[in-house]
Amino acid sequence: MMSETALRDLNTLPSSDRKNESSSKGSFAKPFVGSANENVDVSLVSTHVNGNQTGNAGPGIANSEVEYIDSENLIDVEDIDTSLKTLVAGLDSKDWVVVCEALNNVRRLSIFHKEAMLDILGDVIPLVVKSLKNPRSAVCKTAIMTAADIFSAYNDRMIDLLDPLLVQLLLKSSQDKRFVCEAAEKALVAMTTWVSPILLLPKLQPYLKNRNPRIRAKASMCFSRSVPRLGVEGIKEYGIDKLIQVAASQLSDQLPESREAARTLLLELQSVYEKSYDSAPATVSDSPEMDSWENFCQSKLSPLSAQAVLRVTNIAREGLVIGS
Repeated sequence: MMSETALRDLNTLPSSDRKNESSSKGSFAKPFVGSANENVDVSLVSTHVNGNQTGNAGPGIANSEVEYIDSENLIDVEDIDTSLKTLVAGLDSKDWVVVCEALNNVRRLSIFHKEAMLDILGDVIPLVVKSLKNPRSAVCKTAIMTAADIFSAYNDRMIDLLDPLLVQLLLKSSQDKRFVCEAAEKALVAMTTWVSPILLLPKLQPYLKNRNPRIRAKASMCFSRSVPRLGVEGIKEYGIDKLIQVAASQLSDQLPESREAARTLLLELQSVYEKSYDSAPATVSDSPEMDSWENFCQSKLSPLSAQAVLRVTNIAREGLVIGS
């Protein structure tokens, strides 16, 4: 079940999410960047004005520019113990520059020392979620990248902490800031890649009925990506009848992304069903037609839903025949 906090987050998009952003470097107005050593692995290039760090500067004073580092380009922390001891305080800092540095340390620790950070993961993830809600785009995007690295490192071990991360990533992938949206979509792909579908699908299913159509669409895409990872036997065990009902409900959704995800899922389910039927003993049924895909759909769905599902799968099959 989703937490109350997750539900509240879904009900209202932050006003900052509705603002357009023109730069992929963060939400800063023409930042001044001083000279920096390009060979040093840093994610923040800070400038100073009159001796004061611009992270705390007021309006009208130059800001800092953020460099977003891909996971494969991150280098290890210099001191593991120090990084672990200061991590939570850094994530909870009121200085956004410090927060971004701490987020990147979470990424480094996830990649190079995931076992060392495991004990404090329950403290770290809520603070990553806090940064995902931050109106400053630089903090938000860095937190999104952090979430992706956490999925990659901890897989199913963070499933109990997933809900607040999931709701924020669905929100961020549904907003208008393109570079934040793209980062969130990559994080969702990482989630569906690294978290077992048998654990992830029940987490995703409530969002398929969310009142926000864009969130439904992103959840549908995640659901559709996760199901094939179950494998043929896993899909049969999970229940083709349950999955076909989910897919059928998305066929009439408002957004094309939801409908396309539903079509993809239905074709996967049809393939699995027909493979299972073909491999079944001939004595299972005296009437092969009773076990056909068409009859299966009609037995599990309402007449209108069955008609819509069969239209999709039959068109795809006819396309394959014509193309062969």
